[in-house]
Amino acid sequence: MDGQFDRRSMLALAATGAVSAALTACGSRTKHDIKAATATPVTPQRSFGRLSKTLMIIRHAEKPTGTGAPYGVTQAGVRDAGSLTVRGWMRAGALVDLFNPRGSDGTPAPLRQGISRPAVVFAAKPDSNGSSRPQETVTPLAAALNLQVDTRLAKGQEADLVAALQDAPGPFLVSWEYERIGAIITNLGPVDPTPPESWPADCFDMVYVFSRNANGWAFTQVPQMLLAGDSPTPIT
Repeated sequence: MDGQFDRRSMLALAATGAVSAALTACGSRTKHDIKAATATPVTPQRSFGRLSKTLMIIRHAEKPTGTGAPYGVTQAGVRDAGSLTVRGWMRAGALVDLFNPRGSDGTPAPLRQGISRPAVVFAAKPDSNGSSRPQETVTPLAAALNLQVDTRLAKGQEADLVAALQDAPGPFLVSWEYERIGAIITNLGPVDPTPPESWPADCFDMVYVFSRNANGWAFTQVPQMLLAGDSPTPIT
């Protein structure tokens, strides 16, 4: 997939009517929850203390909800069940302004409180069902940052992901499947306050932020507020 987000392709997709109705944002934070997967905690081989103090986790952007519209489409506009919907591609493009804002002269602009400009971007490797959504979600941002998306690890390899975070300076941004975000958190060690037990199945517009401290990690949430319908309410 080309790393450059093509706005003209996006407009063309919208013109075809590929999406009959935009997917809702987080909406009710307690409906249709799926329990976060758990994993056996691992002891980091190296201390995080000397490395980045910021880890940000997002769920991939909007996806098809069934066999009908809205359909998943590749960046080139080809229908693909494993890709983002048009709204998902809109969110992927909008994430550039959230994580890498620029002024009118093109120079870096201040970021929203709680957000850091990523130095390393991870995404879950496309799975056996052909889902490329985690990688697609951060491809426009990585291109804007002149970074390569690291897709060495797949859903189910969360312990390996946490270990990999120790091998590079950050800040880190991770784009993952929502069912396994809980497994990433479990492997981090102590986190305060305790993150939500599960990530709602209909939520695509939240950023989990973990800040390293002497006791482990401090946790907060930053609503993306990028598209119409995004919710300002944290996940509970």
